[in-house]
Amino acid sequence: MKMGGRQPGAAGITLIEMLVVLVMLSLFAALVMPNLLKKPEQARRAAAEVQIDAFLTALSNYHLDTGSFPPSEAGLAALVVNPGGVTRWNGPYLPKDVPLDPWGRVYLYKYPGGRGDLPEITSLGADGSPGGEGNNADIVSWKNAPRQ
Repeated sequence: MKMGGRQPGAAGITLIEMLVVLVMLSLFAALVMPNLLKKPEQARRAAAEVQIDAFLTALSNYHLDTGSFPPSEAGLAALVVNPGGVTRWNGPYLPKDVPLDPWGRVYLYKYPGGRGDLPEITSLGADGSPGGEGNNADIVSWKNAPRQ
């Protein structure tokens, strides 16, 4: 009787089998990981669009109550706290404080906006700078806003 020896036909994993599995996992990771890494930025952009839509809805309610949109100086904070001197303010129009964009920066608010008599809300995207392409492109309210 041998001690510690392997019997012929006994189950086990050889070094070559382990190397083959490691190579297969490496190839899989090399093919799949680049696609998975793109998803978080797409999710952040979608979240920013949803937040901007929520701001537009709250701004519409503010406008219905007060007869105008908050000025640029008051910003989106006017949706949470009466900016002062505003009659018929019936807020808060948001359930919580104004959130930061998905990249942790403040949304830019401008009224009147550069495109008519509607407010303009902008997130500067992943790079935090005006303009850009792809994930760095600005997300602006007027691109998705319905016509009034």
